[in-house]
Amino acid sequence: MKSTTARRMGLSIAVGAALTGVAACGSSSADKAAGGGAIHVSPIAALRSVEKSTDKADSAKVRSTTSMGDIMSMTANGALTWGDGLKGNLTITYTGGQLAEMMKKAGSASMEARYLPDAYYAHMSDAYAQQAGGGKHWLKYSYDDLAKLGGASGSYMKDQIQTATPNQSVKMLLASGDVKKVGEEKVDGAHTVHYSGTVDVADLADRTSNLDKDQLAALKKQLSQAGVTTDTVDIWINDQNLLVKKTEKAAMANGTMTNTTFYTDYGVKVTAEAPPAGDTRDFKDMLKSGGTVAGSTGSGTSS
Repeated sequence: MKSTTARRMGLSIAVGAALTGVAACGSSSADKAAGGGAIHVSPIAALRSVEKSTDKADSAKVRSTTSMGDIMSMTANGALTWGDGLKGNLTITYTGGQLAEMMKKAGSASMEARYLPDAYYAHMSDAYAQQAGGGKHWLKYSYDDLAKLGGASGSYMKDQIQTATPNQSVKMLLASGDVKKVGEEKVDGAHTVHYSGTVDVADLADRTSNLDKDQLAALKKQLSQAGVTTDTVDIWINDQNLLVKKTEKAAMANGTMTNTTFYTDYGVKVTAEAPPAGDTRDFKDMLKSGGTVAGSTGSGTSS
């Protein structure tokens, strides 16, 4: 019989993995194309212009839906800024799958996620705080600790947040080798241009024309660590050369991941600070107190 502590560890680890996925999707958020001409030139030139303008982008409101096979489905709403490391706040609601059931049993299917450059925090329910958090509501996940948590998968979670930039979806399209302009469409009533491409991870080594060697190696490492074999990315750019919508569908080792994200209100003010220390428990300390070691999958020992 699995110990209660082990099951709680499993939930904490699952929450952490899901939150890194949200941040990765969110941080590939929005880009301004330099010069205002991205939607009138070739797909590669347009995407290059968008990629180069990333540093000019500051922040945006984000709303998204994500699913990963029968593991989970969820929505996220909030705002992110990426000028000096990823920061922001999202409200995450788990709407289906195994993780949603685990969250409901822990007290609530919704929680606040707070992202800072060195760590992210999950605000758990009162019930969870009493059961597993030592009375504390916030769980802190240090990115360095994440890298030690699960070998390649832990390093992937860390890299996804710390190295993801607002132009990540653009880099994915450039790496696809078959990026194309799909057409002109309406998104939330506004005119946009739709671009699409599919990345085959096995072929990435041959896609050297649009990304430099280091960019290509980093992208292939992240995708491979996540178990991604193919990843189809679509983006919609409005007349102000802002990315207003992104969809992604990836074939992964444990099923299919789909994500749709909308971006609005560029330049919105975003503030994010670490939660009160008195109401925060470090996930690393939770692992230690549970008698587990880094890399635990929450299976634990029999009680």
